[in-house]
Amino acid sequence: MINNDPKVSKATMLKVMASIEALEYKPNRVAQRLRSTNNKTKLLGLIIPDIQNPFFVDVVRGVEDYAYQNNFAVMIGNFGQDEKKEKLYLDILQSENIDGLIVAPIHGKDKGIENLVKKNIPVVCIDRGLTEIDVDVVKVDNEQGAFNAIDHLLSIGHRRIAFISGNFKIPTYIERLAGYKRALNDYGVAFDEKLIFSRDTDYKSGFEIANKILELKDRPTAIFSGNNLLTLGALEAIHAKSIKIPEEISIIGFDDMPWSISLNPPLSAVRQPGFDMGRKAAEMLYERMLNPAKKKENIILKTELILRKSTTRLE
Repeated sequence: MINNDPKVSKATMLKVMASIEALEYKPNRVAQRLRSTNNKTKLLGLIIPDIQNPFFVDVVRGVEDYAYQNNFAVMIGNFGQDEKKEKLYLDILQSENIDGLIVAPIHGKDKGIENLVKKNIPVVCIDRGLTEIDVDVVKVDNEQGAFNAIDHLLSIGHRRIAFISGNFKIPTYIERLAGYKRALNDYGVAFDEKLIFSRDTDYKSGFEIANKILELKDRPTAIFSGNNLLTLGALEAIHAKSIKIPEEISIIGFDDMPWSISLNPPLSAVRQPGFDMGRKAAEMLYERMLNPAKKKENIILKTELILRKSTTRLE
């Protein structure tokens, strides 16, 4: 009756519609999709590692912007770098019969994402790709972005530069470490593994790692932080010890933040085009849905080094 069956009389239809309005009935979306003959669900899945990170908020905005303009809804899952939680969201999105998925894999050998690709579900990876299967990817030039940050610090006299990184299982951080090493090599500065600190990508990790760095006997003169949340944790640790930025220690973060200019002092950072990345990922996914046989793409966007007042030249 709800689907305007011609066999149902007008009087009966009016009674049914009146009851629907009174009960505020909402059709079962999943059931409707399962009954659909052309299976056009108009639903995209988006799984991100940390909704607290302002970078991924920008990515979500970009995806939603493109999806809305093209009459798609977006279901979002935030897995917090938890493999079990990621699997839960993957299972839920598959049960929702999504048209396609945009995801930042938990690491380069993410079997859950690989299985979706093998099932011919359109997938676009953001921020990081997969190492063992070909898939559409949109990310930034992480190596060059890190290189630019370290090159700047080296150019103003810093030689002991600590790197607070996320987990090296994530390809993003492997690429950023490569940029760090390349810059050192260009300046003839020996790589010191003791200045590399890798843990989770959250605020707590940034705070605790920075505390260790600040307590080193031969303390580094500069810190390069691998993402927004690590940077905020590091800044908290520095301020808690009343260490002056940049007079006593310089810092550059990978990821700019809307409030970076309001920090004390304003933060130098590697800016990523998060909104553009999200929008491009949604566009690539839509094109993949229209043309499944299309050659896989690996889109690499540029970063921008934004210099403010959190770094200074060593005298």
